[in-house]
Amino acid sequence: MPSTSDHASPDNSQTLIERAGTLGRIRLNRPKALNSLTLEMVRDIEAALDEFEADPRIAAILVTGEGERGLCAGGDIRAIHDGGKAGNREPETFWREEYRLNARIGRLVKPYVVFMDGIVMGGGVGLSAYGSHRIVTERTRLAMPETGIGFFPDIGASWFLTRQPGELGTYMALTGEPLGAEDTIAVGLADFHVPSQRLPALVDALRDLPTNASSGDVSALVGSFHEVPAPGTLKPQRAVIDRLFSDDSVEAIFEALEREGGAFAEKTLAVLSAKSPLSLKVTLRLLHLGRRTPSLEACLEREFAATVAVLASHDFYEGVRAAVIDKDRNPQWRPARLAEVTEADIAPYFRPAAEPLFSNIKGEAIE
Repeated sequence: MPSTSDHASPDNSQTLIERAGTLGRIRLNRPKALNSLTLEMVRDIEAALDEFEADPRIAAILVTGEGERGLCAGGDIRAIHDGGKAGNREPETFWREEYRLNARIGRLVKPYVVFMDGIVMGGGVGLSAYGSHRIVTERTRLAMPETGIGFFPDIGASWFLTRQPGELGTYMALTGEPLGAEDTIAVGLADFHVPSQRLPALVDALRDLPTNASSGDVSALVGSFHEVPAPGTLKPQRAVIDRLFSDDSVEAIFEALEREGGAFAEKTLAVLSAKSPLSLKVTLRLLHLGRRTPSLEACLEREFAATVAVLASHDFYEGVRAAVIDKDRNPQWRPARLAEVTEADIAPYFRPAAEPLFSNIKGEAIE
């Protein structure tokens, strides 16, 4: 990464890195691809964080997405699909460095502000969830839709979706349904709501922070722009979700939804029925393990190990084919039904990785 200045990165870079006043800016610059992450971008962000954190002139770091559509739609799934099909190690390298970046964000000392404007999915959630000041707008649509492509919610989802009371995280992980501003705050993945038209003024204010600004100073500044978001869709269903998604198995959740009846349960059942049965079962087990796991790094370690099985699975390639390549929205899952998913199908997702992510993680990462 080039050294930062007021205009450090060329406009054709996938990541634009610059210093604006006392603000270190990281701008994801693949707007036509919804700013989906590449390995180059992950490395650029990591290098920028190192430089900004060491620079005494930088008071805070701001992450945004270029274009009008969103912060980031996740990792470049097509590239991962193609790399997995070719049998090369690029997908593993991407996940290894992306997950380490997620943990790095969580360890930052300086305030890390992120504008979650528009679409925020998968790896985009990984860039925002661990920030100190996470800002949503009326345009935010946040989701972890991985069960719909034969994958599982990763980037530490088994950690951050299990830290809140109740079952909103379970609902979010299994269904992949998008959340608006209020719901994103309710699930613990955002802190402030700022109308999108006020974001440029907030950038200007952040540029003028004193170099010794504390996290509390940034909270006070961002809080002065905060407005109460419009009502979400999950709050009225909170008690129902907590009750229906508290079971220990996916089959029991389906049965509870069938017994419940009503518009919300019927819609949710239809959504879940379209997902990969294998992915649903792997996801629920990851969440249950994550609840009793002591650290984010241990959850990331377990999720990284599970990606080996993803690359060897039928459902991931079939899910990407149906959603991204042929776009027929008609994946043919294997196994096709929940009742056909066996322990032998699930077991490969829970084997330790040959090369762990973190040297300080011992045997507690994989159970």
